[in-house]
Amino acid sequence: MPGMTLIHSGESLVSPPDHLTVPQFLLDSYQHVTRPQRLSHSPCLIDDDTGQVVFLEELRERTRSIATALGFHYNIGPGAIVTIISPNHIDYGPCVWAVHRLGAIAATLGPMLTAGEFVHQFKIALPSMILVHSVCLSSVLQAAAVVGINSDRVVVLDTPGHAGFTSVDCLIREAPSLPEYTEKVLTHGEAKTAIAFLAPSSGTTGTQKVVAISHYNVISIVIQAATFNRINEPYAPVSERRFRLGDICCGFLPLYHIYGLVYNLHFMLYAGLTLVVTPKFYFENFLASIERYRITHLTLVPPQAVLLCKHPAVKRYDLSSVRYCIVAAAPLSATLTAELLDVLQNVHLGQGYGLTETCGTVGMFPLTQKIGTLGSGGQLLPGTFAKVVKPDGTSAKELEAGELYVKGGQVALGYYGNEQATKGTFIDGWLKTGDQVYFRGGDIFVVERIKVKKVKGLQVPPAELEGHLLTHSSVVDAAVVGVPDEYSGELPMAFIVLQPELAAVVGKDAILAKEIRASIFKHVSDVKSKHKWLTGGIHFVDAIPRNPSGKILRRLLRLNNTGTVSVARL
Repeated sequence: MPGMTLIHSGESLVSPPDHLTVPQFLLDSYQHVTRPQRLSHSPCLIDDDTGQVVFLEELRERTRSIATALGFHYNIGPGAIVTIISPNHIDYGPCVWAVHRLGAIAATLGPMLTAGEFVHQFKIALPSMILVHSVCLSSVLQAAAVVGINSDRVVVLDTPGHAGFTSVDCLIREAPSLPEYTEKVLTHGEAKTAIAFLAPSSGTTGTQKVVAISHYNVISIVIQAATFNRINEPYAPVSERRFRLGDICCGFLPLYHIYGLVYNLHFMLYAGLTLVVTPKFYFENFLASIERYRITHLTLVPPQAVLLCKHPAVKRYDLSSVRYCIVAAAPLSATLTAELLDVLQNVHLGQGYGLTETCGTVGMFPLTQKIGTLGSGGQLLPGTFAKVVKPDGTSAKELEAGELYVKGGQVALGYYGNEQATKGTFIDGWLKTGDQVYFRGGDIFVVERIKVKKVKGLQVPPAELEGHLLTHSSVVDAAVVGVPDEYSGELPMAFIVLQPELAAVVGKDAILAKEIRASIFKHVSDVKSKHKWLTGGIHFVDAIPRNPSGKILRRLLRLNNTGTVSVARL
């Protein structure tokens, strides 16, 4: 593609409906050409902790009941914001879709935020009411009081009668005695501007913003992914298809984050799979769930991929049911990919790339590749257009790096309540991603965030070094940042999480610590150009701060004046 200015998949896309809400598209009888008919004996959800099974009709009924009660008791209707704050829960989806049935907006937040962080989010998008899990009720109530939300507008998602609060379960039980709610019906074209979700951006490089995602955005990306993966097409014998009716997908990715919310929940249900909903990720429990439910599909972020390659417990479990594994949020090295293939031997394995602002996905590894191109973020989904812009404003050719701009039905409306940030990022229908990429043979290769600086004018992609560091036998996790240097501008510095047994010893043995640092330094200097050597230092930490999608929060890594490491509070 020499001299290319516009890149697209070349694959046609049947137009997504623009008059439906998300639950009307997902739960009701609307039939799109890409949608398979779910098997009658195949549940939609399984609660990993309790074994509770929820089939489609019950999912519809629970959604209807919650909508009825929210409309009657709390007067939730078009335009209202309902904030949902919870770890994964069997009723997370029904709560979201009930809000949508009423024409309201679902704002999703993670339960680990502090009271101050909840205040920040509430001030951006003030909720009419809050659905909250008991694990974070105290912090949420503190924040609600600060912004003037009465406690009677708070409903607890999980525990009936918790501390005197109404629960979602109580609402469901009461609904049959209440007047039926009035469902929001959209006109043609309205789904493109009607907000379905307010989702927090990744916040890897600065202040977190809130992304406004339309009903059409969600519906479009589901259809784009279904078309890309040829869902509901007899393109091969059933035994050779990547997605089959009756397949089962893991569900530990946080449903409040775009990857878990859209791809793991909405797309997998649309494709006819069962989702095993896991409230909290524990690695051995995850392995046991794969074996117990015969899970076929894994949606991972890099930390889980590393654990699968390096954790000794893996050998104690039968993972032979796994046929599909996609890893997103950061590149996997060639070595780590090879190690993962040793663990999951019959798998279709590859990566995906996307942002909250693209409803989670821009590209993923195609059906033509059983193993995705190493280091690639995949290929563009149907209906997605891209261009790569060099620093001088000209279009990049193939193999030339520049900032990625994308356009498509999945590109969000903008940043809620932040017109300035919206104008600087959403430009004439294009999303300015802030990611430096290049294309090769249709594959996207993400180099790094544009804001990453250079060493003596030479680019040092942290993801490249991090991927290589993970191949060192002593390293469990790694993050690379730049530290200021008068001569070079910046120098690469690594934060390293060691294998647990080694970390315990290194903390008491300065000589061993020096030897391990030297070994890690040599591991890089033996194979990387000199400007990529870890001349900024190597520091051992207990954990690398990451957001729920697995992206490293580099802004939270700090080196204080005494030369010791601190990790800022998440």
